[in-house]
Amino acid sequence: MPKLLKRSVLILLSLILIGFTGMYFLKQNTKKHSPEETITHNAKDATITVFYNRPYKKDREIFGNLVPFGQVWRTGANEATMLTTNKDLMIDGTSLKAGIYTLWTIPNPESWKIIFNSKEYSWGVNMDGTVKRDPSYDALTIEVPTIPLLNTKEQFSIYFENANDFTIMYLAWDRTAVAIPIRV
Repeated sequence: MPKLLKRSVLILLSLILIGFTGMYFLKQNTKKHSPEETITHNAKDATITVFYNRPYKKDREIFGNLVPFGQVWRTGANEATMLTTNKDLMIDGTSLKAGIYTLWTIPNPESWKIIFNSKEYSWGVNMDGTVKRDPSYDALTIEVPTIPLLNTKEQFSIYFENANDFTIMYLAWDRTAVAIPIRV
């Protein structure tokens, strides 16, 4: 019996190792198509850091198709997009406490809802394709108008610009951008 038990344990451990190795390689393969990016912006005494994955357009119709209108999007690919701030912020006139947030959006043709969620998620979607966001952790939701872009943005991008007393965080992809006004 001990020989059978040893073999069973060895087989189980081998299967677990194969599973973890397979997940690692699967994750690394998806990163090739949507590489990770971390951006940091300093405004006054605040530091805002965004970690996200940057999918490519690849001749696809993005908004209204790949990213459906009226549905929650993880705002990038792979892991949920994370925003960290060391200071309280005013986002479009509403207070957001210092901390770590996942960033979710609901794109529509004329405007997007921007959602800052206080729960951290290891991945942006479930195995069945549904988003993991738990709305009970939504700390702030705002709505901003879309901005049509003259040139196509091939890769999803998040970037910051200073404008007078504001910092503007842009989300841009394909022929669409949104501007999120932030005041420190």
